[in-house]
Amino acid sequence: MQITLFSRTFARTTPLVALLGVLIGFQGCAYTKNEAESELVIVPTPEEQLEADIAEHSLDAEPLDAPEADEPIAEPEFTLWDRIRAGYQLEIPQDKRIDQERNWYGKHQGYLDRVTDRGERYLYYIVGELERRNMPMEFALLPIVESAFDPFAYSHVTASGMWQFMPRTGRSLGLKQNWWYDGRRDVVLSTNAALTYLEKLHKHFDGDWLLAMAAYNSGIGNVSRAIKRNEKAGKPTDFWNLKLPRETQAYVPRLLAISQLIGAPEDYGLTLRPIPNQPYFEAVEVGSQIDLAQAAELAEIDMDELYQLNPAFNRWATDPTGPHTLLVPYASADSFKEKLAGIPPGKRITWDRYTIASGDSLSTIAAKYKVSVDSLKSINGLRNNNIRAGKTLLVPIAAKKDEHYTQSIVQRIQNRQSSGGKSGNSTKVEHIVQSGDSFWSIGMKYGVTPSKVAHWNNLAPADLIKPGQTLVIWTKAEASTASNNAVIRKLSYKVRRGDSLHRIADKFKINVNDILQWNQVDTKSYLQPGDTLTLFVDVTKTN
Repeated sequence: MQITLFSRTFARTTPLVALLGVLIGFQGCAYTKNEAESELVIVPTPEEQLEADIAEHSLDAEPLDAPEADEPIAEPEFTLWDRIRAGYQLEIPQDKRIDQERNWYGKHQGYLDRVTDRGERYLYYIVGELERRNMPMEFALLPIVESAFDPFAYSHVTASGMWQFMPRTGRSLGLKQNWWYDGRRDVVLSTNAALTYLEKLHKHFDGDWLLAMAAYNSGIGNVSRAIKRNEKAGKPTDFWNLKLPRETQAYVPRLLAISQLIGAPEDYGLTLRPIPNQPYFEAVEVGSQIDLAQAAELAEIDMDELYQLNPAFNRWATDPTGPHTLLVPYASADSFKEKLAGIPPGKRITWDRYTIASGDSLSTIAAKYKVSVDSLKSINGLRNNNIRAGKTLLVPIAAKKDEHYTQSIVQRIQNRQSSGGKSGNSTKVEHIVQSGDSFWSIGMKYGVTPSKVAHWNNLAPADLIKPGQTLVIWTKAEASTASNNAVIRKLSYKVRRGDSLHRIADKFKINVNDILQWNQVDTKSYLQPGDTLTLFVDVTKTN
């Protein structure tokens, strides 16, 4: 029996196999051509014949379901970490300083988790800006070294923000700083300023990113002088051969070590929580001053989140003179803009009309309303400080109570003062600053380090304090009067051969930890003869 289809004669086989042969275009079948009949004769392969024989002897069996196709293997999600790794450009040499830094960070998974949680808000923007400038993607990790991605970080030398700009450097890069606003903490503007600054340093040091990074930390002058010393001595002038401040010698290796850990966390026993490769926030131009409580309600977020995205605003509202840009979560940006459009600029701030009384001054009125004198003058069109009793001033006031603005500078200070040094055996003391007081003398009086006095009051040791200002001190009760008769003097001590931190501390009746704090060194650092240490000594205790 033969089956003929489309003028072709098929060799006898099962109907199923014949039909399959047609449907699949005869693929996988051997064939011969019968010249006498000019027919294409399909000859089943041994595998097909075996299938046919089984089918003939199993006519009552239920037909077998076709095997299910394999599920496609899902591609791993491309995260922001992957994007960062793909943009690495810096070479990492073998150096013990890198090993030391990598070993420390490699043992602190919890620290890495906290940094990831904070950095998630900002990294997508930073990465995009680095790509646009074709800069090494390792710099996306620089805020870990600078501030651990804390936009409110404030250092002992008055550096502020995620990128840790000094006031003068910030101003030179166009970062506005006033009573209302500190651009060094502005997420977008400070990032742009930091990368622009690194580009300028990169160009100055003939395309060397490591020297640019060192200068970002310690200043262009320090690095330039170190290069000149090596040139004069006939030594190499790359970063690894320069004699730089201790902090800078660790700074560059620290970033390189962190980039290694982020590059291959599994090699060091670490895990990284994935960060989606998508925008976290959108910048919205508000166009006028706005109460931050109202902005948070419009964006449907809490005050902490609003301040974390907009840490540059010091108070309860944006700066009346700008910038007028707010960062809001990307998912709620459209809704925020739509709601904002329905609120006239005049209703985005609550106002009070104050009638000037006899004896009033702009400073007393400003203090009463917790605004700046400059703001009062600007809002009311005043050219000088002269005011007249009976006239009225328009004054902006917060819509909510002070404590509602959780990350305003006032609340951050109060929070730090309330709990910054609290422990089981500590006592909170309020010290009224007297003429001639300094962090050093106050610290010695209460038996604490000057840096702690500054830290507890959300200040830096280099900040000025004024008579009448109230500072909070956390100290043991018996220490509060122990040093009332202290006579503190600042000394510059040159380290001698055989000196150690403990020997110097014993000699001057001071604490090793104080020496470390005063000179910003750590216990891993080695003293070298000729090094100069700053000491604050109670001369009544020395021999």
